[in-house]
Amino acid sequence: MSKVDLTKISTENRNVNTLHIDEVSTREICKLINKEDQIVAKAVKEAIPQIVKLIDACVKGMKKQGRIIYVGAGTSGRLGLMDAVEVVPTYNSDRFIGLIAGGEHAFVKAVEGAEDSKELCVNDLKALNFSNKDILIGIAASGRTPYVIGGIEYAKQIGAVTGCVCCNFDSAIAKLVDYPVEVNAGPEVVTGSTRMKAGTCQKIILN
Repeated sequence: MSKVDLTKISTENRNVNTLHIDEVSTREICKLINKEDQIVAKAVKEAIPQIVKLIDACVKGMKKQGRIIYVGAGTSGRLGLMDAVEVVPTYNSDRFIGLIAGGEHAFVKAVEGAEDSKELCVNDLKALNFSNKDILIGIAASGRTPYVIGGIEYAKQIGAVTGCVCCNFDSAIAKLVDYPVEVNAGPEVVTGSTRMKAGTCQKIILN
């Protein structure tokens, strides 16, 4: 596997607006985080045309009795699980399912190495009897998570519709799916901590 140039992945870059976050007051830290979060909402607004296409594809698939399957690792996987679980009491639908690398146990405790396995996602999908009636949505902040890519590749092999939610432009995952949603809200307040801005971005899109 070729080495990834992290400088080209916005979620992994240093944020010039927060380089001195460790030297300011608690109030200033909160103001910095809030200011960066405001960038997220504006960035998502730019992606509305992509979001609309993915939603319409999901509606079409559900009318054919298909399910919406989210796959992700770490924070991305947890957000997908949470969305799928909350759809049941909110909208009385049991056709949303969330898969996280490492299984449900990984929701509360990280499972090392799980996100690096393409085969693991394929096995998880097969266990759900995933079919070409279903729609697979990969959630990945960087857009390069092997677990998610493996699931998308399998979905395409069997003719299922695919989409993604990621926080970088021109991502590996977006190039694979039928309906990509890509948002670039810039680097994190704390370098690489994609549970923050990227996580907020993904949650807004899932909403």
